[in-house]
Amino acid sequence: MTRETDLIKLYSQKILELAADIPHLERLDAPDASAKKRSPMCGSTVTVDLKLEDGKISAFGQDVKACALGQASAAVLGHVVVGRSPAELQVARDQLKAMLREDGPVPDAPFDGYEVLIPAREFQNRHASILLALDASLEALAQIHANV
Repeated sequence: MTRETDLIKLYSQKILELAADIPHLERLDAPDASAKKRSPMCGSTVTVDLKLEDGKISAFGQDVKACALGQASAAVLGHVVVGRSPAELQVARDQLKAMLREDGPVPDAPFDGYEVLIPAREFQNRHASILLALDASLEALAQIHANV
């Protein structure tokens, strides 16, 4: 396959649809924590606000300034993040990283929507952008636990 064909495959219709429909794009008024992460490779950024109640994410907001892959990843997370525990997010992040960098399996449900990003495995310069939303969420959760 040529590099051009690979890029066309990478930016599939599903990825573009996800990028155009990111849930929770409004920032929270009074979050328990906020975190901003930036990809040094491409300059993409994701800022996350969240609230934690009874050990689960009860409210989530995100500001996504990223490439289509980073946006699609933020959309996948946005669809399933509310009601999830910090441990579930950590497992999802570890599984997504392994899927991208080690040809690992797709993350477990409910994070299996990341399957759409399998073609990005070949594009290591895009991996950091894909991980931004989860990384920012985990950093915000760490802030909450540090203040407990």
